[in-house]
Amino acid sequence: MRSVKNAFKTAVLLAGLGGLLMVIGGLLTRGSPVGFLIGGGIGLLIVGFSYWKSDVLAIKAARAVPVTKEQMPEFYEIMEELTRKADMPMPKLYVAPSEQPNAFATGRNPDHAAVAVTQGILRILNWEELRGVLAHEISHVGNRDILISSVAAAIALGITMIAGFLRFAAIFGGGGRDDRDGNPLAMLALAILAPIAAGMLQMALSRGREFEADRTGARLIGDGEPLARALEKLEAGSRQIPMEIDPAHAQAYIVNPLAAVKNLSFKNLWSSHPPTAERVKRLRTREWEKAW
Repeated sequence: MRSVKNAFKTAVLLAGLGGLLMVIGGLLTRGSPVGFLIGGGIGLLIVGFSYWKSDVLAIKAARAVPVTKEQMPEFYEIMEELTRKADMPMPKLYVAPSEQPNAFATGRNPDHAAVAVTQGILRILNWEELRGVLAHEISHVGNRDILISSVAAAIALGITMIAGFLRFAAIFGGGGRDDRDGNPLAMLALAILAPIAAGMLQMALSRGREFEADRTGARLIGDGEPLARALEKLEAGSRQIPMEIDPAHAQAYIVNPLAAVKNLSFKNLWSSHPPTAERVKRLRTREWEKAW
């Protein structure tokens, strides 16, 4: 059932964000059908690249490095236990240098998955709490959430980049004195509205992923309290310690890594994390035990 829901969400996401790319392409070419085709082609390229390279992009963006079982035996032991329970392949394990306590999972499917934790999370969580976090991340992989988030981030980032070009073209490109004289104003309006629409669509489709991963992770270990305690610590840490990260990649993390950054303006639309207090409440009231 979960995979069917995610397939539907992916289709809606691709249709919505791909449609925006086609509109932008058409506007850039003053309504030419070629422009719509170019926009659609760009969308397909972005989706294909994000699908095949989502794990590489996320790991490089976090500057994470692989760790061996000899280096971090506890990390490996917990992941081996969780993957056995979930009947999933063992993912590649990484540690990122950031001092902000956080973690993320990436990869197009369970056979090509990776889980990364930051140096900061290793400093503030005990292994029981980290087990709750890793159960959450494994649940993202098992629920096929990674495909949705990577495609959403790639297309929305592409729209934002194209919108930047549109703003430049509208301001400095000028307009002719023909019947298409208002086109620069339309370009400027779309340049402002397109990233907002992309971010809102992305947020609407992905916020529920965190609640579902919390619930699946709690069920996997039979207890929601370790993850609840971890989330409280991670929320406090993320508000105190900034992380250098592109907003488009922020949704991959278990808590919002941009919480310490002030005045993000439109970039706040990239946030797909529900309130941590609500997540903790659901874990502690044992909503994860209820029927799906």
